[in-house]
Amino acid sequence: MGTLIGLLFGIGLLVVWDNWAPRPARRTRPRGPGRIRALLERAGLPDLNPRSVLAASVGLGVVGTLIGWALTAVPAVGLVAGAGSAWVPFALLRARAATRQREHAEAWPDAVDHLASAVRAGLSLPEALIQLGERGPAELRSAFAQFGRDYGSTGRFTESLDLLKTRLGDLVGDRVVEALRIAREVGGGDLGRLLRSLSGFLRDDLRTRGEIESRQSWTIGAARLAVAAPWLVLLMMSFQRDVIARFATPAGVTLLLGGAVTCLVAYRLMLRLGRLPVEQRILA
Repeated sequence: MGTLIGLLFGIGLLVVWDNWAPRPARRTRPRGPGRIRALLERAGLPDLNPRSVLAASVGLGVVGTLIGWALTAVPAVGLVAGAGSAWVPFALLRARAATRQREHAEAWPDAVDHLASAVRAGLSLPEALIQLGERGPAELRSAFAQFGRDYGSTGRFTESLDLLKTRLGDLVGDRVVEALRIAREVGGGDLGRLLRSLSGFLRDDLRTRGEIESRQSWTIGAARLAVAAPWLVLLMMSFQRDVIARFATPAGVTLLLGGAVTCLVAYRLMLRLGRLPVEQRILA
């Protein structure tokens, strides 16, 4: 009885402390279709419906399950194959987003230099942005060319900037767009100096990040190979029916599911430990 009273007293103190302790403000992260929409924007596919991605994931999952089940006659192997197949669309989108972000990071210093030169030469902000669609870096030309079409058809600079920011879908684009918006609305005599400072900062950050990524790339590659190796062995074993049939037993199912969970946790932990710090898009 005394133990129960002490436990309840401790829980009460914990509840009181939790209510009185200050909590840091946390930025809510989008979930469900909102996260898929953000991933599509980073991948440069803002016009693609998130439901299409979910439908493709479900379809590939079903096909992968049926193929795995048909090849091995083991339901557990089919489920693991279906789960891996269902993740393929998201893996492709993430790879495309990472490649696009890397290309944009390499192109932004030159784009900001072009923009600063155009502003210093006396061009208006819309003209400077439209010029990037013709003479800017190739990776960013399509977004700025579309900005020129949007601004030419509507004449609304603010709305065209919002559409440009959505198409760019990166942190540097948010900063540049918001700086141009402020310069347009309240005037910005130091805009050229601000853009040149931003260009220097971006070049330094790109150089530092490139050195770190080159040093850690072999570690991440080795970790991915270690995670994929057991499943490659399982794939080779699936051609031997007498061997793969052992996974149909309760012990085999437990081993298979336990290995899948272990590989998933290890892979996510590897990505988290090896990930470079990335600023959040607070201006999106």
